[in-house]
Amino acid sequence: MIQLLFTLIASEMLLILLFSFKTPLRKLVILAVDRMKRGRGPIMVKTVAGTVLIVLLSSLNSMVTIQKRWVDDGAVTPTDQVLMVRHLLEATLMGGSLFLALMIDRLHHYMRELHIRRKGMEVIKKQSRAMEEGKVSSKSEEIKALEEERTNLQTKLKHLELELESKAKDVSASEANVVALRKQSEGLLLEYDRLVEENQNLRSQLQSVDRRLSRSGSKKNS
Repeated sequence: MIQLLFTLIASEMLLILLFSFKTPLRKLVILAVDRMKRGRGPIMVKTVAGTVLIVLLSSLNSMVTIQKRWVDDGAVTPTDQVLMVRHLLEATLMGGSLFLALMIDRLHHYMRELHIRRKGMEVIKKQSRAMEEGKVSSKSEEIKALEEERTNLQTKLKHLELELESKAKDVSASEANVVALRKQSEGLLLEYDRLVEENQNLRSQLQSVDRRLSRSGSKKNS
């Protein structure tokens, strides 16, 4: 019994050491404990723990009985001493094994929680990286769209500048034509005035000739 308890405690201490340090065996130990906690594993562990607890209580009862015997008899026999030491050692080993089993269970629970949280953190990091990459890609797409729009606007601006230059040339040509036409119209007006004046002169001359002819005709008749 004592050798079995020593073996159990040594195994539990080895499991605790494997849980405490990051080694390739830690994942295997975690998987093994996971399998033990599935199916009939928990029932078997609880049964063994209950049995050990009952034996521990029995050893404690035997220790109390021996202690009472010592008090009642007033003498300590070697057999009682050996039994007392044996029960004390068994109770210590069983209590230590139960405590170490509880520590293994809590360590496994916390390791699983830590593993799940690490996975959650990795997922969150991947999502944040994807969001950052999406933001960068969207920003690059916006920059490309803005650059394309800028290029289109520059092309339109050049086209409008060329069109404006051609319109300015047309306007200057039209203004030159207007000036030429204005000068031509002024010359035509002057020519018209001259012709009107000559027409009036010719009419006056014609009227004077008509008068002379009428006077000469009247003199011949008389």
